[in-house]
Amino acid sequence: MTSTFRTLTVPLDAETFPGGLPSFLVRDDVLCWTRREAGLVGFGEIARFTATGPERFLEADIWWRHLVLEADIEDAVDCPGTGPVAFGSFAFSKASAHESRLLVPEIVVGLRDGQAWLTQLTFDDGELTEAGARAALDRWLRSGRAAEDNGSADGAVVDGAVDDPAPGAAQAGAAVVRPLPLAAGATLHTGSLSEEDWMAAVAAGVKEIRTGALEKLVLARDIVATVPTGVNAAQVLRELSARYRECWTYGVDGLVGATPEMLIQVEGRTAQARVLAGTLDRRDADGMAGSPLEFAERVLAGSEKQRHEHDIAIQSLTTQLAPFSEAMNAHSEPFILELPNVWHLASDVKAELAEVEGHVPTCLALINALHPTAAVCGTPTTVAGALIRKLEHLDRGPYAGPVGWLDAAGNGEWGIALRGAVIESPQTVRLYAGCGVVDGSVPETELAETWAKFRPMLESLGISS
Repeated sequence: MTSTFRTLTVPLDAETFPGGLPSFLVRDDVLCWTRREAGLVGFGEIARFTATGPERFLEADIWWRHLVLEADIEDAVDCPGTGPVAFGSFAFSKASAHESRLLVPEIVVGLRDGQAWLTQLTFDDGELTEAGARAALDRWLRSGRAAEDNGSADGAVVDGAVDDPAPGAAQAGAAVVRPLPLAAGATLHTGSLSEEDWMAAVAAGVKEIRTGALEKLVLARDIVATVPTGVNAAQVLRELSARYRECWTYGVDGLVGATPEMLIQVEGRTAQARVLAGTLDRRDADGMAGSPLEFAERVLAGSEKQRHEHDIAIQSLTTQLAPFSEAMNAHSEPFILELPNVWHLASDVKAELAEVEGHVPTCLALINALHPTAAVCGTPTTVAGALIRKLEHLDRGPYAGPVGWLDAAGNGEWGIALRGAVIESPQTVRLYAGCGVVDGSVPETELAETWAKFRPMLESLGISS
């Protein structure tokens, strides 16, 4: 790129879109990061970076810093998420063939603490004006709404799909795993492993844990939904953002979902994370004595297994974050996070970042140190990662990898891509879910937990679970 990277950010009147950012989710190729109707929504693409392998985070960090170093930035709002912004999605595994990516959009709409803004980004030489930025946004919105009115999926994204089907997916995909009420002729199939084979993998994981080789293992599985009428990614994102307001709804290049887990959020020198480990299906409370929340506290907080799994996840994050921090605090006791489908044991961690070699670490540098956490891999990480590759028979692609955004000032929000799916074709979606396995885990119980975790995506696709 020989032209100068330039951006213009101007304020918007948040009262003109009372539905918040979900009202802008009108295209299937929209870039999305929202929670409680706030966040960032992006349209178009003016630059892209991709990488694979163990250095993917650091390579992306170098690319982004070089891009914004000499950028011409005009910012009348000046808050996290204004000015130059990139959305990103990274592969879970350093061994994955799936390309990790940063995408720079043409237009970004942001909403934070009641303040709204519009950013236009370009490499063109023409003048950037507020009128031009508003006109560009209007073009994106009109094209998306026109497509929805015509019943088509304008800008449908399949590039975010896992590059190659999971090993054995074609053969395993022939059998419907369970009878479900399916919308508009949709079908649901197993992915890399049948339910029986996946439960056998859980049992094998427990056996390895009992040898003392590791404390915890996180095993994932996939299912494939085929929707003959077409997958409407924008509708999926709107459904998720409405149903799961306490989660971070994300959409990046065909990867969609609503994660309850924040890997790292950076604002200035303050970093925060939300760690989850310990899950209970809300349907398990049906017919139980006491209030549903009392039931959750009794079963989750009162469970030695669940508390042990949670403690491992907290220790994993704080140990990796400590070298970058001057001070850190975490909840002494986990709290119950209530979601529409499940309860979780959750803890929030907050740290003041220290200067390392004269610089505050960037969010991608922090991700490089933190990922993968015990919450999505296990502990010790190296042992758990090797066992995952042996037992799952699955390239997770972007599932359980970092997803989010960053700006030129070093601010950013990166969740873990959970409760999500990859749109592999206009009619096909691959859904992922995983469970923490420890000594005492029961394969049938873990399988049931995956179905509870599939529920957000199944519901958003119009497939009842």
